[in-house]
Amino acid sequence: MNAWKKIRAGTMEPAAICNRADGLESSGGRLLPDVPTGERKIEHVRLCLEEEVGSVGITSGFERYRFRHSALPEVSFEDIRLDTSFLGIPTRTPFLISSMTGGSRTTGEINMRLAEAAERRGWALGVGSIRAAVEKEELAPTFRVRERAPSVPIIANLGAVQLNYGFGTDDCRRAVDIAGADMLVLHLNALQEVFQPEGNTRFGGLASRIEELCSSLEVPVGVKEVGWGIDGETARTLQELGVAFIDVAGAGGTSWSQVEKFRANDPVRRAAAEAFADWGNPTAECIVEVREAVPDFPMIGSGGLNSGVDAAKAIALGADLAGFGRGLLGPAVDSEEALDRRLAQTELELRTAMLGIGAPDIESLRSTTRLIRKQGL
Repeated sequence: MNAWKKIRAGTMEPAAICNRADGLESSGGRLLPDVPTGERKIEHVRLCLEEEVGSVGITSGFERYRFRHSALPEVSFEDIRLDTSFLGIPTRTPFLISSMTGGSRTTGEINMRLAEAAERRGWALGVGSIRAAVEKEELAPTFRVRERAPSVPIIANLGAVQLNYGFGTDDCRRAVDIAGADMLVLHLNALQEVFQPEGNTRFGGLASRIEELCSSLEVPVGVKEVGWGIDGETARTLQELGVAFIDVAGAGGTSWSQVEKFRANDPVRRAAAEAFADWGNPTAECIVEVREAVPDFPMIGSGGLNSGVDAAKAIALGADLAGFGRGLLGPAVDSEEALDRRLAQTELELRTAMLGIGAPDIESLRSTTRLIRKQGL
């Protein structure tokens, strides 16, 4: 039995795995180096922190909804519960730290800090693409987050397109093993790959490879977008392929065509990327569409969520978990304390929103009738 499964079974203490040395330290100070670098993973982090890489001319859509306030909520604030489960795995909150980074020493340290915070606060955790560590063993420690987060759900991550470039079931098993993950998510990022100088763009015939992986891998396989959204029709197709869950990862947050625009040396590619700044399906619309198309399909709502109130709206619209990405990156780079404050603030916002509509638990939030669409929007 793997170590993290022993912890869940109550036969191993979390400290036993947390004390294992992985060669990476998560200090309390700022992590991102202040010197220029051409390393892609660090470059992505730097651009997300320092440049305007959000969608332009399109929003997440959550501003189109509001909760009807309940002046007599009939629930005490201290009794409101945030615990839930995802794919049968209990979580203390309905939050996910979305896949972001890894693959270099510095980004590995960011991963460790995110993992430690996820463990402290009870958030599920996704990691960035583990492809580099599958191909280069020396990079594996930058993704070994299970050693820092022994009890929370962990999602390993690979680019779906790599299935068309030689990655098979064994490589996916390796990715899951490196992260000590409970499940694997394949990310769909066709537009990013076009604008990425080193991009892989053979997306044809990918559905059959995803179906084959779902039937052969021992852990659940999910699919996520990276910021342009999964609609209802696509969700239905993915469910038919055997995918276990999706993360809609809609538009309104980070635009990876914008990120790659800043990396491009080719002026044609750089100019073309700008035309896609408003591309994608708003996150709120994706959640509604997917829930209507596949009513019982496990779903993560992410993409442009800025607060616990946005998370409450995402869950009330149909998401099982609410995912946060770039908004946590700055605090994670700054310090452990800054990251903890941001997570605590998000939890407080969600709990307060639930008080405001009289929802004592996450199941009540999911079934609330107090979320309404604003007139004219």
